[in-house]
Amino acid sequence: MNQIPSQEPQRYTQDDEISLVDLAKILIKRWKLMAIVFLVFVLGALAYALLMTRTYEYVSIYQVAEQAPNGDSAVASLETPGAVVAKVNNLYLGPVTRELQNSAGLERLPFELSVSNPSDTQLIRLGSEAAEADSELVAQMHQALLTRIEEGQQELLERRRASLERRLVSAERALDAAQESNSAFAGDLIANYTARVSEIEGQLAQLQEGGVVQVSVQGLEPTGISRSLIMALAIVLGGMLAVIAAFFSQFVALVRNSLSEE
Repeated sequence: MNQIPSQEPQRYTQDDEISLVDLAKILIKRWKLMAIVFLVFVLGALAYALLMTRTYEYVSIYQVAEQAPNGDSAVASLETPGAVVAKVNNLYLGPVTRELQNSAGLERLPFELSVSNPSDTQLIRLGSEAAEADSELVAQMHQALLTRIEEGQQELLERRRASLERRLVSAERALDAAQESNSAFAGDLIANYTARVSEIEGQLAQLQEGGVVQVSVQGLEPTGISRSLIMALAIVLGGMLAVIAAFFSQFVALVRNSLSEE
């Protein structure tokens, strides 16, 4: 008789494909874990947003001294704003910083300072980002720098005024001499010196002192990431982490069951 070969029992492998229904079941089964992960993350972000130090920008503005325009320029500064910025960065900033550190007993100031010239203006802008608790320290530093800028501008203005006044005296003496002259060219000389006197007087009249426009004015809105943005990101990331935690928990459970069956 022919023997019927024995058949080994078929082994079926578990289907590794997961349907959307299976995914939904996992999320429903692990909703408590998801809620805990989400709440912990969001509450942590809320605590950070409430406790973080809010910083503001403090801005001081100085208008540089002006003189009679040269050529086609509408306004001419007595000293270019770029030169003033260079002086602040290379001459004034270091000594003022050290003086403030010594007076406040600090090893390092809790803020930085930026000096700039807004485009198409005759303004010098001092800016610092600091917490409200350090606003008085910022004001002291800005005021000290503005004082040094003002002193330098005033010195240049006085030198320019003295130079113009000397030229004016010289031109007036020459005009007086031409008026007393009997020379045939006296009329031309009088017209020339009269025009020169008028020009110098105009230059003197157009000398404008520089001045402080504002000192350490606090911005209306805090700088950096806002609390509302932090919470919005926390909600999104918290939801993602909650879903990941649910799937990871399910994976761990399946691995544990597989190990126990073996």
